[in-house]
Amino acid sequence: MAKSAVAKKENKKILVIVESPAKAKTIEKYLGSSYTVKASMGHLIDLPKSRLAIDVLGDFEPEYITVRGRAKLLKELQGDAKKAGSVLLASDNDREGEAIAWHLKNAISAKTAKVPIQRIAFNEITPIAINDAISRPTEIDEAKVNAQKARRVLDRLVGYNLSPLLWKKVKNGLSAGRVQSVALRLICEREKEVESFIPEEYWSLEAHFKVGKSSYTAQLVLWKDSKPELKNEDEVKAIIEAVKNGECIVSDIRETERTIRPRPPFTTSQLQQTAANRLGFSSKKTMQIAQQLYEGVNLDNSRVGLISYMRTDSVRISQTALEELRKWIGEKYPKDLPEKANVYTQGSKAQDAHEAIRPTYVNYTPESIKEYLSKDQLKLYTIIWERFVSCQMNNARTRTVSADIQVLTSEGSAIFRVSGTKVIEKGFYQVMKLLASKDEKGSPYPSLKKGDVVKIDEFRPEQHFTLGPARYTDASIVKTLEEKGIGRPSTYVPIISVLLDRYYVTRSNKQLIPTLLGKMINDLLVENFSQVVDANFTASMETMLDEVEESHRSWPQMIREFWDPFKDRVEEVSKTLESYKGILDEVTDYVCEKCGKNLVKKLGRFGFFLACSGFPDCRNTKSIPLANCPKCEGQIVSRKTKGRGKEFYGCTNYPDCDFICHFKPVDENCIKCGQFLVEKYDKRNGSHRACVNPSCGYIKEEADGQ
Repeated sequence: MAKSAVAKKENKKILVIVESPAKAKTIEKYLGSSYTVKASMGHLIDLPKSRLAIDVLGDFEPEYITVRGRAKLLKELQGDAKKAGSVLLASDNDREGEAIAWHLKNAISAKTAKVPIQRIAFNEITPIAINDAISRPTEIDEAKVNAQKARRVLDRLVGYNLSPLLWKKVKNGLSAGRVQSVALRLICEREKEVESFIPEEYWSLEAHFKVGKSSYTAQLVLWKDSKPELKNEDEVKAIIEAVKNGECIVSDIRETERTIRPRPPFTTSQLQQTAANRLGFSSKKTMQIAQQLYEGVNLDNSRVGLISYMRTDSVRISQTALEELRKWIGEKYPKDLPEKANVYTQGSKAQDAHEAIRPTYVNYTPESIKEYLSKDQLKLYTIIWERFVSCQMNNARTRTVSADIQVLTSEGSAIFRVSGTKVIEKGFYQVMKLLASKDEKGSPYPSLKKGDVVKIDEFRPEQHFTLGPARYTDASIVKTLEEKGIGRPSTYVPIISVLLDRYYVTRSNKQLIPTLLGKMINDLLVENFSQVVDANFTASMETMLDEVEESHRSWPQMIREFWDPFKDRVEEVSKTLESYKGILDEVTDYVCEKCGKNLVKKLGRFGFFLACSGFPDCRNTKSIPLANCPKCEGQIVSRKTKGRGKEFYGCTNYPDCDFICHFKPVDENCIKCGQFLVEKYDKRNGSHRACVNPSCGYIKEEADGQ
């Protein structure tokens, strides 16, 4: 095994410090008895929570302290370092990881000045990668530390100045953040578009044709040589009446071929988007599982890090991994190995600090290790493996056969079209299973010939309504943030999590919906701090942080240019902004069962609730009733499961009444059976309201409420 460039003294062990116990466990198996591997459990030293702790009169130097509850662990690591021959700091290879290493080095050096301390970094947790890193230790990257410091200071200055303003003017306990406030603005602006959208009616028309024993369903694509715009049922009926007795003949047969190129391996944002769309995972869940795969999984008697580092904006693949992959493809799918490796271009804003997310060993196919993984781990690993392997295989090719059926009438001709598509060269589709597309599945060709006479069997008109802009989901907000240059791979999940935790946004049917509180905070910030919540301004700040990391910009000067006008604006708004305190409180007809006074609808950390108007003499609180229980005289209220805290809706008479519902009730009853309606979502109907009674089946049409 390669030895560290830092020589061991007196046969003392080398101390390796990583961030998590899981990573420590994996790395410990790769290193011999000459090494001790310990975990720092993330940041041990950071800014205090109770005060600003930034020198705003000087160069914005932060005042760091030991994180509360971490002093014992830091002392243990300092003690371990005293006994060691040398220390290798192996935190994650990004800004946060570099800052953790920097703080650890300073803390250890303060107690043990003589012990040599160096930094090691790796992109994957494999024996080769770990030993290679240990053989080539480096010094702490000060520029990367400065970039993390600048971001931390910037976020602290914004949060610790805007939050007290919100406490003073709106409600205690609120907070505002630099990047998440921009994300909140995007979500609120999209919600305004959704609310203001007016759906328009349109129709489509299909016809069922027969020729011999075969039958085909074809779509109307031309009427009187123009694309039909069918706005109402009368227009559709007019066409049906005109063509129902017309002469039908196959007027044209066309074949077209399409080449489909494999997509590049995953970046962080692409992984989150694909996992959301294909697997239904939230961004947070995706990154938690990816972290597990990265840090290591037990396979028989060995512990293996299964994927490379999962926070990256690059599609680059290391030469070693590329050679291993091409060799594997050459053995398994020799006909689908390109002569030269496929090359993918980086995004213009990519930092390219890490290579793409990929399996550490391509021969660990999902099928071969499925017994060692949880169901969700297997799903995520499968899409990472399929995306990586497919990216270096040949293109796929499809052939589409389209038949045009012309119907001649006295008013003009109509063209109905039927098509079928088949894959004629599978290429990279060979390895696609979980990521298989509709193109791969294909559809049968129409077995028609030009000149065939066919007969109309029936018409199938269908009413539609135009769809407005879709609300953001985890996947689409991450995509938008990335496109606008807001945040970085490591910040997408915290941005969404903070908005949900603060009750500025709720998640319903995977959609992110701003709450009344979120809209109020957004309006206040947009009106008074438009620059802070401007997407372009925030993106420019991200670029400046990148320049700090590249040693092209002084971070104190960058902060000074932001701070002086921001501080003046905070002071001005604090004096002039009217108070919104209590504006969301609403006296209700509900009566407190303890003192008889009316209950007030108030907004808390987890949403609205009822509180006694006699506070503080009476501190009674309860959940807001959402509907009447269909089984008893009780009322339906929101509840949360133990552990994961997943929301559901149950009766206030529990445990005497066991009625529960997993869909949110709305203040509206079914016109068929009288039970309450709930909010639902499915691909066919989108977001809609339906009766809670499964035997009723009522679905409220959009037109019902117009």
